[in-house]
Amino acid sequence: MDKLTLDDVDVRGQRVLIRVDFNVPLGTSEDGRPCVGDDTRIRAALPTLRHVLDHGGKAILVSHLGRPGGQPDPDLSLACVADHLGTLIEERVRFSSNTVGETVEEVINGMSDGSVILLENTRFDSGEKANDETFSKALADLADMYVNDAFGAAHRAHASTAGVAEFMDVAVLGRLMEAEIEALSRVRDDPEHPLVAILGGSKVSDKLGTIRALSQTADDLLIGGAMSYTFLQVLGHDVGASRVEADRLETAEELYKQAEETISLPTDHVVAEAPEADAKSSIVEGDIPEDLMGLDIGPATIGAYRDRILDAATVVWNGPMGVFEVDQFAEGTTAIAEAVADTTDDGAFSVVGGGDSVSALTQSGCADRIRHVSTGGGALLTFLEGAPLPGIEALTDA
Repeated sequence: MDKLTLDDVDVRGQRVLIRVDFNVPLGTSEDGRPCVGDDTRIRAALPTLRHVLDHGGKAILVSHLGRPGGQPDPDLSLACVADHLGTLIEERVRFSSNTVGETVEEVINGMSDGSVILLENTRFDSGEKANDETFSKALADLADMYVNDAFGAAHRAHASTAGVAEFMDVAVLGRLMEAEIEALSRVRDDPEHPLVAILGGSKVSDKLGTIRALSQTADDLLIGGAMSYTFLQVLGHDVGASRVEADRLETAEELYKQAEETISLPTDHVVAEAPEADAKSSIVEGDIPEDLMGLDIGPATIGAYRDRILDAATVVWNGPMGVFEVDQFAEGTTAIAEAVADTTDDGAFSVVGGGDSVSALTQSGCADRIRHVSTGGGALLTFLEGAPLPGIEALTDA
């Protein structure tokens, strides 16, 4: 992407509005207060934040959290995130209970250079998701320049990801965005072959464009998760009570015909009556009985997929192979995580993205063995598809 970066601007003495992705899982501390449950995305923003602070800029952080529906929700406040960020950078992080307005501007103007403030959840304002011009301009009024470092939200044309850039003289890529673009461009535009793409999850509709694009470049496209049953049904297999997107059967059939030489589908399945921990499970090959549903890939599929992955020079993975949140249906996803880590150890370039896939990596202890763990799910798929990402398109051209 031929966009300006932090290296192209001088932040000293400047008010720098940084769109970060602090949409993190929350938990409850021992004393009953809200706290951050997983700080992976917060840590990912630290290189950009440190650059601005170390070079004498005022860092004004904005992010969304959850889906508050355009109005304040105390359960989705970013206040506890500000506290957690302060422990990571070992500096005071101010927090504003407002996102825009004169009060916020006064606080920012009174801050010293090299200090940081986190503003309240952008989605507390209905103008955020609507990409409202008034809200976008109010955000722009807070700062002298804009940095987008929220790759996970870059596929959304919201006020804080795209609209605000229209009112800024300078809008640049952050460090995380640079790293994401570099890694994903290597997969999409210039992969070393064999390229193996692994796609799972529940909905084939979420990944149609990505499958179509990857089928043109990948040597193997390994399909798992509930989305595989939509493909298997159109091929004439009985899939029992497995989840199928009935309104996508025709599209799935057309796509399979186009990519038949590339796509691999599960040949055996872990099945049960329901995706519950106490459900009795078994392994079936081929067709699935009508009263059972496929909830994970079986051992034969695991072995076949692992062999393909270990032969890869480039691997990209998005989406679990089954209902991995339930232990007895997690073996396939865990095995894929280990295979991707093993092939990376052998020199392959690996990219893993999407919340469930990253969670599986973390659970299996393999996350630190992957070349690039992406903070994006939908943004990753959109990028690989070759579609524009509004949060990047809106930035200043180099």
